[in-house]
Amino acid sequence: MEKTIKNEHQLTPEEKWEQATLANNFLFYKVMHDNPDVCKRVLEILLEMEIDHIEIRQEDEIIVDYESKGIRLDVYGKNENEIFDLEMQATDTKELPERARYYQGVMDVDSLKSGQMYKEMKNSFIVFICLDDIFEKGLPIYTFEHLCRQDTKISLEDRALKYFFIAQNCDKMLKEDQKAFFKLVLANKSSDDFTDRIARLTEDAKKNIQYKRQFMEWERQRTYDFENGKQAGIEQGSHNAKIESAKKMLDGGLSIEQVVNFSGLSIEEVKSLFEKKFALYEETKCSK
Repeated sequence: MEKTIKNEHQLTPEEKWEQATLANNFLFYKVMHDNPDVCKRVLEILLEMEIDHIEIRQEDEIIVDYESKGIRLDVYGKNENEIFDLEMQATDTKELPERARYYQGVMDVDSLKSGQMYKEMKNSFIVFICLDDIFEKGLPIYTFEHLCRQDTKISLEDRALKYFFIAQNCDKMLKEDQKAFFKLVLANKSSDDFTDRIARLTEDAKKNIQYKRQFMEWERQRTYDFENGKQAGIEQGSHNAKIESAKKMLDGGLSIEQVVNFSGLSIEEVKSLFEKKFALYEETKCSK
């Protein structure tokens, strides 16, 4: 019998947990958050730099003020001179560059204390681990910094860098330790001592009953939000169709009462459409 392959939204939370790997951002967060030394080594491998030490922020969310949008980071680490945001991104949400921009600003505000000089801002590294090539240019790594448009040899030197690592292009990476890490992310296969350790930590995290319960609740909320959003989209589409139909009826000379009966819109909505139509007619007449 042919096996039916379910897509992500057909899987139960239990099935998603059983199939989850390091590429799952919930598990990635747990492994990195619980093992700062592993997180530090991953950052060293990706950024090709030595990091003295790293402190993982315990709070999940950064809120600058109550009127601003807070941010929930996968892993937010810092030391005396540097701040790091490390994100696992399994799907392309079509807004990662904008997210990186916003994260950068919020992290700077969070790390710069009142009374400090701007020169005291920490070196900042935003790191997205992407499964797919969101820029579609075939590069394994995309690194961004602020350069002068008139002369790209001139850097703003604001010490803020944004990295997008592309797992599907990992074979093009020059560093073997980078390749090994991304093969673990892509295929869940370890190939050296360090990736062996990450694989074991990932399996240990999956055996943690508390983490499983948290994941189940998280997935149920995601499913609820997805279904609500889908239903809201359907309802909005239906309402928009009624509005377009009502406009045509008004253009055809039907009365407001007739349009209400035929379209299913409220009398207030149809009156509003009629008033806008009349105002547009008067504006057009005056412009001639």
